[in-house]
Amino acid sequence: MSRTSKKYAAARAGLPAGAKFAPDEAVKLVKSLSFAKFDETVDVAARLGVDPRQADQLVRGTVVLPHGTGKSVRVLVIAQGPKEQEARDAGADFVGVDMIAKIQGGWLDFDVCVATPDLMGKVGPLGRLLGPRGLMPTPKAGTVTFDVAKAVKEIKSGKIEFRVDKQGNVHGQIGRVSFSETQLAENLGAFMDQIVRSKPAGAKGTYLRSVTVSSTMGPGVAIDPNLYRKA
Repeated sequence: MSRTSKKYAAARAGLPAGAKFAPDEAVKLVKSLSFAKFDETVDVAARLGVDPRQADQLVRGTVVLPHGTGKSVRVLVIAQGPKEQEARDAGADFVGVDMIAKIQGGWLDFDVCVATPDLMGKVGPLGRLLGPRGLMPTPKAGTVTFDVAKAVKEIKSGKIEFRVDKQGNVHGQIGRVSFSETQLAENLGAFMDQIVRSKPAGAKGTYLRSVTVSSTMGPGVAIDPNLYRKA
């Protein structure tokens, strides 16, 4: 057994078997059970009672975390004319129509891509490159818009996108271990509130089946999903 495995086992032993916690208690445990020498990411995973194969049961959207993710996000804006300067003034890292050719050449050193609607005809062919990586601009995510300044500022301040996977799970990064318990709890609350609000009309039975928070290396801490159902 590796040293890391021993540390994980020790952390896991600190959790009562089958126990579920309130959100604030859960993030406190995640912080106390983290053991890596780097500032671990804190993630949330929610298992939903939906069938992602059905168009009316897809769960996807965006949420602005009140305290951000703790990650520096590189934003690319594909725009032209006055919108280019607007994007630069808002803090975009890369701007311009010429970035399309750069992407076609294999450049992908950015985390989020925003594009103005008038240029989607040129951006569309990039779907085969950007789509599989989750980088394709979409109206649903608010990344196809003429209000590039608002989009860039929201992304830089902590806006994240979520989407249910084929197994019915939704994942999101809600901060880092170095965040305070209050910051993590508030970010978690914002994320889960949006997940609950995103319940599709076609979903039947129990919508929120399980919620777990964890750090990069640490064990998962289960949250009582009934707390969100009551809310």
